[in-house]
Amino acid sequence: MLPRPSPRAFAARLFAGLLVCLTLLLTGCSPAGTASPGDSAASAAGRATAAPSWAGGLPSVRAAALPAEARATLALIDRGGPFPYAKDGSVFGNFEHELPGHTRGYYHEYTVRTPGEHDRGARRIVAGQGGEIFYTDDHYNSFKAVLR
Repeated sequence: MLPRPSPRAFAARLFAGLLVCLTLLLTGCSPAGTASPGDSAASAAGRATAAPSWAGGLPSVRAAALPAEARATLALIDRGGPFPYAKDGSVFGNFEHELPGHTRGYYHEYTVRTPGEHDRGARRIVAGQGGEIFYTDDHYNSFKAVLR
């Protein structure tokens, strides 16, 4: 017959187990831009990193972490089209001043298809003439700098 542990020993083991679980949970929440050994590639790719100077202080996102439709739009931009929407490639005025300031005509916008939407939806990619790429999913209310 096995000896039965005392209530004090049981409480000590329970506390130690909880401490181990808490430590694992906290170390799983590593700082942005670093990957823990158990992280998937997609999870690590989606972590925000320090934004480049051209981002004007906006948050950033890796291209691999964008929705598949946004990555498809990036591929179309890289190839120069053809674009599915007539307004794709038109000048983005930056009237809300959410993006770093440049002269009119510097930025151009492209539609990111939204599944289930019957019109252009709210998602866009805005590209600058210097190679900057920005993504919005709320129709220009906020942007993220896209890191490639």
